[in-house]
Amino acid sequence: MRVSSQGVTVVALLADPDAPTEIAQRMAQTLPTRLADKSGQGRRFDVEVISEPFTAGTEDPPTLMRRIMDRGRAENWDIVVALTDLPLHSHGRKLVVDLSHEHGLALLSLPPLGGLRLQTRARRAVEEAVLGLAGPRATGAEGPPQSQPLLRPFASRLAPIHPGPVGEEETADFRYVVSGPRGYLRVLFGMVRANRPWRLVPGLSKALAAALATGAVATVNSTIWSLAETLSMPRLVIATVGSIGLMIGWLIVDAQLWHRPTEVSREARKRAGLYNASTVLTVGLGVLVCYGGLIVINLVWALFIINGRVFASVTRTPLHATEYLTLSWFVASVATVGGALGSGLESDEAIRAAAYSKREQERRHMLQNGHSDQL
Repeated sequence: MRVSSQGVTVVALLADPDAPTEIAQRMAQTLPTRLADKSGQGRRFDVEVISEPFTAGTEDPPTLMRRIMDRGRAENWDIVVALTDLPLHSHGRKLVVDLSHEHGLALLSLPPLGGLRLQTRARRAVEEAVLGLAGPRATGAEGPPQSQPLLRPFASRLAPIHPGPVGEEETADFRYVVSGPRGYLRVLFGMVRANRPWRLVPGLSKALAAALATGAVATVNSTIWSLAETLSMPRLVIATVGSIGLMIGWLIVDAQLWHRPTEVSREARKRAGLYNASTVLTVGLGVLVCYGGLIVINLVWALFIINGRVFASVTRTPLHATEYLTLSWFVASVATVGGALGSGLESDEAIRAAAYSKREQERRHMLQNGHSDQL
């Protein structure tokens, strides 16, 4: 077991800025106690959190492992676990974790953990990594560890985790990857979770202002009243899908969020497809949150401003709860179109900041300038 001269195993959580740092800081509050309880034999652990962009300029796992090793050598750390919210790839597969038992290193990519219970899954993965690196090394004739401790935090029918190939000259001596359709979906939802799509709402202040203004005017428009009363449920759904799709498409096109591969290889096209799918889902979820908020605000405004007698005289229909809901729903679709036009007033940087995590923003900036070492 790796133990410092003071009899304490010093564990460093080297985390990318933004979400990985927040996750590391939260788990660091309970990690020493949990590690001590699980390791037994009175062992003690000291956990430090270091926030720095160790993935800047590259997404190549061997390069990142060398950076982590060099960083660990410069400090008094026994074990280094690095966390990033970038999706990493190795030999055409999506990387979950790289391990180096010889150097006491682990590189954990958060997106393959999925979009749900991320904090818990990350904590369990870090615990297993630390205990595996700190404990006695079970090796075979060729050297790499025979045990597979990290399968437990991910093992389920929806988590196709399995060992991946490791090059002879790499720092890592063991690797876990995901593959197949279920692995793709797991990484995709993890990327969306890392982007935190709910931040799109405050990030589009001008677009929301335009949507709210459009909704306020449309709510008191008698033509809108008549249209809302004559629209059938299928047409209301079509209006909803159309307005949301228009908003998503406009945001992606206007802010140039669509990623085109810089290489012609099949793997590069697959990566571009993954990035674009995460963009559509991230923006789409953010727009859905805005749409739901517009329905609520329009409903409150309608309850306050619409006179039942005037409404009945125009539409020949009494104003009941169903009419309020239908009108608010239809007005939300109209307002969303107005918001799409208003989003053109936002800067591209504001939209990107709302749609992507900090690390994803830097990755795309490097791709645009051609400075990325490897996708």
